[in-house]
Amino acid sequence: MDWDYLRYIRALAIGGTLAKAGEILGVHQTTVLRRLDQMEEQLGVQFFERNQNGLQLTPVGEMAFREAERLATDMDNLERKLVGQDGAPVGKVRIAAEDAMLNELLSPILTELVREYPDIELEVLTDNDVANLSHREADLTLRPENKPQATLEGERIAAIESAVYGAAKYCRRNRNMDVENHPEGCTWIVPDETFSHLATGRWYRKHLKNVTSAIRCNSLQSMHALARAGAGLAVLPCYLGEPAKELRRLSDPLEGESVDLWLHVNQDTQQMARVRLVMEFLVERLQALESAIEISGTL
Repeated sequence: MDWDYLRYIRALAIGGTLAKAGEILGVHQTTVLRRLDQMEEQLGVQFFERNQNGLQLTPVGEMAFREAERLATDMDNLERKLVGQDGAPVGKVRIAAEDAMLNELLSPILTELVREYPDIELEVLTDNDVANLSHREADLTLRPENKPQATLEGERIAAIESAVYGAAKYCRRNRNMDVENHPEGCTWIVPDETFSHLATGRWYRKHLKNVTSAIRCNSLQSMHALARAGAGLAVLPCYLGEPAKELRRLSDPLEGESVDLWLHVNQDTQQMARVRLVMEFLVERLQALESAIEISGTL
């Protein structure tokens, strides 16, 4: 089988039409059609169902596409390894982080980084849960977890503390609320089942099991925005809650609910000069924020 076939299958699967596949490959759509006909005829299999809406992968095509994706990732990693062998801090570095962490913690640090090292090209990958980004093979991943896998290399940054926060206007509307003893009397902004990796899950199950008025979100950013708008109370990481001028902290940091923040490095690319440089830069700047991440003390 010609290795180039996988490149065409991948472009067709991603593009969905001959024209879009041609744009991805940098060739005319007639060339794409000719290659598709050629490889299906040569191998005696059908990779795509063709209809008026475009192209749809057959089961055989899905298998070929998975292999094409794996090969594309392997080739990208190989290129990054080879380019990194010259020891110069030049080239692409991929960083993965949750949306909330990027917005509140990483954005000013990355701004400083690109200003200081303009030859480093950053690719920032975000998700509500960075575990979903593992297939993208990030060079560096900022992730909250208390027990990282033994095979993961990285640096511990700080312990993320969380507390109950509410907007000043929500508190004024509900002056008689008792967050500690009667939380069911409040409206709560909580994570839904798709966002279950939060360290504070035990606190939710223990204290909010009888709450009937709730707004469920699938991202920490949404919870933060709704709490600031006064929609209800929310348990938020202190690095999000404390800087927000609209919010008041209504509890001490939740006992036993902290989670360590780690910066992990990809073992395949950790020897690259640019990856080492970016990692050292991020660790130094993030650890300087330890007091903001590890809020402590009583109200």
